[in-house]
Amino acid sequence: CDSSQKKLKPCHTNAIKTSKYNFFTFLPLNLFEQFQRIANAYFLFLLVLQVIPQISSLSWFTTVVPLILVLTVTAAKDATDDIVSTFKNSEKWMNVQVGDIIKLENNQFVTADLLLLSSSEPLNLVYIETAELDGETNLKVRQALPVTGDLGDDTEKLADFNGEVRCEPPNNRLDRFTGVLTFAGQKYSLDNEKILLRGCTLRNTEWCFGLVLFGGPETKLMQNCGKSTFKRTSIDRLMNILVIFIFGFLAFMCSVLAIGNYIWEKSEGSQFTVFLPRLEDDPAFSSFLTFWSYVIILNTVVPISLYVSVEIIRLGNSFYIDWDRKMYYARNDTPAEARTTTLNEELGQIKYVFSDKTGTLTQNIMIFNKCTINGKCYGDVYDYTGQRLEMNEVNTVDFSFNPLADSRFVFHDHSLVEAVKLENPEVHAFFRLLALCHTVMAEEKKEGELFYQAQSPDEGALVTAARNFGFVFRSRTPDSISIVEMGKQCNYELLAILDFNNVRKRMSVIVRSPEGNLSLYCKGADTIIYERLHQSCSKLMDVTTEHLNEFAGDGLRTLALAYKDLDEEYFNQWIQRHHEANTALEDREGKLDQLYEEIEKDLLLLGATAIEDKLQDGVPQTIEQLSKADIKIWVLTGDKQETAENIGYSCNLLREEMNDVFIISGNSLEDVRQELRSEEIFILD
Repeated sequence: CDSSQKKLKPCHTNAIKTSKYNFFTFLPLNLFEQFQRIANAYFLFLLVLQVIPQISSLSWFTTVVPLILVLTVTAAKDATDDIVSTFKNSEKWMNVQVGDIIKLENNQFVTADLLLLSSSEPLNLVYIETAELDGETNLKVRQALPVTGDLGDDTEKLADFNGEVRCEPPNNRLDRFTGVLTFAGQKYSLDNEKILLRGCTLRNTEWCFGLVLFGGPETKLMQNCGKSTFKRTSIDRLMNILVIFIFGFLAFMCSVLAIGNYIWEKSEGSQFTVFLPRLEDDPAFSSFLTFWSYVIILNTVVPISLYVSVEIIRLGNSFYIDWDRKMYYARNDTPAEARTTTLNEELGQIKYVFSDKTGTLTQNIMIFNKCTINGKCYGDVYDYTGQRLEMNEVNTVDFSFNPLADSRFVFHDHSLVEAVKLENPEVHAFFRLLALCHTVMAEEKKEGELFYQAQSPDEGALVTAARNFGFVFRSRTPDSISIVEMGKQCNYELLAILDFNNVRKRMSVIVRSPEGNLSLYCKGADTIIYERLHQSCSKLMDVTTEHLNEFAGDGLRTLALAYKDLDEEYFNQWIQRHHEANTALEDREGKLDQLYEEIEKDLLLLGATAIEDKLQDGVPQTIEQLSKADIKIWVLTGDKQETAENIGYSCNLLREEMNDVFIISGNSLEDVRQELRSEEIFILD
């Protein structure tokens, strides 16, 4: 949105419409939907027939009363569902316009797409919950630009703010935003980390101010909302098919009776004109009228009450769902809730279940379990005979040497602590990387009591591990990271963050140490990191790969760690090009990716981490029950193949008796389709 164009083109208000009907369209739209049911259309047709005197032998009241009853009951249910499911747009925010600056308070719903200007928290952070957008309940962090953060809550300064924002047009991409703020003659890059989207909820933040970029139907939330449609269940379709067969049977009976009438009129009917006078003597026309008369007389063959009965059953079934004690989650005091009465019976028709792994099958509580550093594996404990010991047989590591250690962190391999205390340079570099290469925010409300706010549980687990082993992440600003290395305070200048995304599968930071050395620290998927390693790391890579395969076999999530030292002259030239790409509106992602690829090469391998994410209670039993019901289950995960297979067996998705387990390794839609087809032919053969 270009603020300079506001005067030329009127902006949308913040009002939205998520209901299917309104006061004026309810009657015509609902009747149109209801008459798509064949039985309703049939009885409307019957009503037309009954007003023709030559055909009708029954009063039209006999049809119109039950038809109106059925339509009224269904219309009342549809109106109730639409009112209950309608997103209620607050009157307070309805007239907000693009370019307005609004104030939000803790636990308040974000009602437009905003550029975060300032907040009550240190470093102008805000914490948001995005469950309404992506289903994730863990809090995410957003941070305002320092230049706007200085505005604070001074309403006069905020009112005088005269920056110009140029950004992408409205779209439905929740994970990206591209824009540039021009303020006081300087250009500042805007991305998703500085935007509050409609649908978020402000948490743990007293207040914040935001500039409205998009409102109403132009917000990303509403861009993702499809048009409300009339949902028809498989039971509805089945009833329509049954009614069509009943129509066929009715037409057959009426045809037989009409033919009988024709034969009787032809042979005997003329002799009864004295008793049954009629205007026409044509037997064919008489049998035609007789056909439609019998359609009216035998109308009870078509069960109009069937639809009302099904609607009442659906309503009762929704109450049973709400009352079902077996679907009550006591830990969060959350009962089941039937949000619609239209689709309940579809729960019994499900053939496929598509599930995410992390946070759905697993607890999404990450625990630092093992690691490999410079070719040596840490985490397992062995006795004098070389047998691996169970963890409950080993004393946990004593972290009392570190006053800032997290008391909840548990680790059993004492040799890793000894390596840290002996100042092993590779071990120190390993944990230094974990303490620097992340996006975690630290809160320290009391001296020594650190609380980490991580957008990813993986990052939280890795930073906590580094903290306990003596490399304590203490605080950060947009330009620096402060850590405590073995009791010594160190401030690193943060020069660039090379963001993680699903395509890159890695993240990097470029920092300047207190001694003035430039370094790039990188962590990511092992296959991605290996492609960018210096050739001198080939032997270490082979050993690390063996350890990674062991970790994956145990169902652990793995990341590889690497670093490189940078040349000052080259970096100065690179950071200039980085700034130009970062403030570009056209193809910003492509330009940045090209720069990232250029600098993330010839890395030196440090090692790898292994994190455990335990299954939730009852997952194997649930999957077993679903499998017995012949429901096919698909689980999506970004883990290594070995990790995914191990999780599959542990949750009963895969079983030992399965002989036809095959691996799809295609990287494109066509490759996957071809592999599936070839496996299908193989199985059929």
